[in-house]
Amino acid sequence: MKLAVAALLVGCAAAFAPAQTGKVSTFLNVNELELGATEPLGVFDPLGWMTTQPENFERRRAVERKHGRIAMMAVVGNIVHNNHIVFDGYISPSNDLKFSDIPTGIDGIFAVPTWGLAQIIFFCGFVELTWLPASQYDGDYGIGYFGGDIFNPEEKARKLNAEINNGRAAMMGIIGNMVAEKITGQTMYEQYAAGHFNPFSDGEGALFN
Repeated sequence: MKLAVAALLVGCAAAFAPAQTGKVSTFLNVNELELGATEPLGVFDPLGWMTTQPENFERRRAVERKHGRIAMMAVVGNIVHNNHIVFDGYISPSNDLKFSDIPTGIDGIFAVPTWGLAQIIFFCGFVELTWLPASQYDGDYGIGYFGGDIFNPEEKARKLNAEINNGRAAMMGIIGNMVAEKITGQTMYEQYAAGHFNPFSDGEGALFN
């Protein structure tokens, strides 16, 4: 989860919209330009990039898809960790540091030893280069949907559309969670436990100190 949060800090997805004209097809047999065009916005291209930079659409969609996947993992990891569900044992025996000693919330990443962060970064780089390459823009790495393939084009398009939209929601959600932590000075768990859902009305948080 902390790796996912760190990855989100590097950058957010740059592409939110399919184009108005033309088609980009992949071996998924799904029109990429139709994915993510959800009402009420439909095609969302406020900067007109689909007209001025149509050749960059495929990469921007790949960036959006990958960041959405990272954000979804980050949201789930954040919820799990905030409910104090952690691994048993030590994250760093030499530092006498247990997994349960890592604080919840975004600040927890700073409690991970330097070599631990280095291992995470190395592993992610290895996966990126060998198994899930960023150069493969269609995002289909042969893993399938929970281990199986979807052969119905309509069902595949529906699930891919759901993935993009859920990824967008997750990007907003994890960023919103990090901002709320900094504004209120409380983690997600602490906010829920205190009934502190609105930092602008209950007299809590940095805005009212």
